[in-house]
Amino acid sequence: MWSESRNVCPISGRNFGFGGRPDLGSTLVPSSPHPHEDLLAHLTRTSPLGPREAARVVAEVLAYFSESTEEYVRRRHTELQARGLTNERIFARLTEELPQRRVSAPELSARQLRRIVYG
Repeated sequence: MWSESRNVCPISGRNFGFGGRPDLGSTLVPSSPHPHEDLLAHLTRTSPLGPREAARVVAEVLAYFSESTEEYVRRRHTELQARGLTNERIFARLTEELPQRRVSAPELSARQLRRIVYG
């Protein structure tokens, strides 16, 4: 049986308003269109992803790219430190990675990076 949860993003809980079955007499309140409805349609048309999976992928990508410079530096420092890299190597790598971000960060010195990580 159809359920309302089929068209709800598992991360944000938003109702995307597609996939409904009006023939079942659903009493769902029409939702506003998803802000990236055209991207979701493209992904479901050009990949094996269903609407829910496409919505989850879009939400994950948007969350990844909405990360602030400080959040990115802290996250990557923790990841690279867990791999056994020293701070010297980590800060050098972060200096290379930051300009490659979707919205590139300003140039940060090793000292600025250290301040972000350690306060």
